[in-house]
Amino acid sequence: MGRLVMKFGGTSVANIDRIRNVARHVKREVDAGHDVAVVVSAMAGKTNELVDWCRDASPMHDAREYDAVVASGEQVTSGLLAIVLQGMGIQARSWQGWQIPIKTSDAHASARILEIDGSEIVHRFKDRKEVAVIAGFQGINPQTNRITTLGRGGSDTSAVAIAAALRADRCDIYTDVDGVYTTDPRVVPKARRLDKIAFEDMLELASLGAKVLQVRSVELGMVHNMPVFVRSSFDKPEDIDPHGTPPGTLICSEEEIMESHVVTGIAFTKDEAQISLRQIEDKPGVAAAIFGPLADANINVDMIVQNVSEDGKTTDLTFTVPAADYNRARETIAAAKAKIGYARLDSATDVSKVSVIGSGMRSHAGVAAKAFKALSERNINIRAITTSEIKFSVLIDAAYTELAVRTLHTLYGLDQA
Repeated sequence: MGRLVMKFGGTSVANIDRIRNVARHVKREVDAGHDVAVVVSAMAGKTNELVDWCRDASPMHDAREYDAVVASGEQVTSGLLAIVLQGMGIQARSWQGWQIPIKTSDAHASARILEIDGSEIVHRFKDRKEVAVIAGFQGINPQTNRITTLGRGGSDTSAVAIAAALRADRCDIYTDVDGVYTTDPRVVPKARRLDKIAFEDMLELASLGAKVLQVRSVELGMVHNMPVFVRSSFDKPEDIDPHGTPPGTLICSEEEIMESHVVTGIAFTKDEAQISLRQIEDKPGVAAAIFGPLADANINVDMIVQNVSEDGKTTDLTFTVPAADYNRARETIAAAKAKIGYARLDSATDVSKVSVIGSGMRSHAGVAAKAFKALSERNINIRAITTSEIKFSVLIDAAYTELAVRTLHTLYGLDQA
């Protein structure tokens, strides 16, 4: 017997039939003797609908009222699942974030969890064997007593944080895929599901384009050393042994992985834009003049490449920003032109970033060089490169994205079982 947190995403609770399927998954774990807390998202599409309603009501709406509206989607799901569980003879009650409470910062729509008091839920585990059905994605700011939300995908973060607060043995993230793959199977049919992946590798995958888990949830898992299983909610509940190893992918500390591969996976994103500033005077303070205003505008800069201009007296600087921030970034840089002192601004939106991730790179030389050679043999031009201890990324023309991913996936032996 153990203590589990089970999280179900929007597609898993999209209608009453799927909520009944979720209830059967929960019943399986309860019948096995586990203490169970369930974290649920809003029904598929419901949060988008609520967001649209806020925008229709007023384009410049109050962020506090926005949170009050969009948090209601999870409230509905938690209540419905509790009703279904009760109908199956299982003790269950729904919890909203403020009832636990999940205390957060006051950054509405992107709040950070500060503290969770799980004592009442643990007390009910012991006294009543009661299943806690918790509305994900939300909390309360203790200073204002206003409902807050954690940002899109925040139910994953809620689940891992609650698992840590309850001292759970494991946090199971049920979703519409059956685990974490070496890359997107829609691009590479030979992509393999990983049995285990280290927190660091998963953090890189999540931040570089893989959409299986929200980045902050992986960070929390790593900080609290909370094992996270990514698994499918569409597996038949009755076919799963609750005492066995769950089907899916375990995200855990690197020490728990006996055999670490050099490369774990390939991630990619087409939501990139490139900006190049030509003929900047090479003097102290120029980088601050460029990136300071971008930071003030909350625009994240990723890849940065600097090189000497053709005349040898000035420098060219290239960087990437999220495609959604492309226009704002151009406007921000243009507004600071006098201070920066560049001759010309070039830009491109038809670019993508392909990243190779693997903890094994720490102890292997030449991993990136192999990729550069393989891409050149495919006539794929690299616009920019960034590296870290366990990953490297290349910026290429978007038209070559899938070819590059398939080439690298094969190059590092990820096609092989």
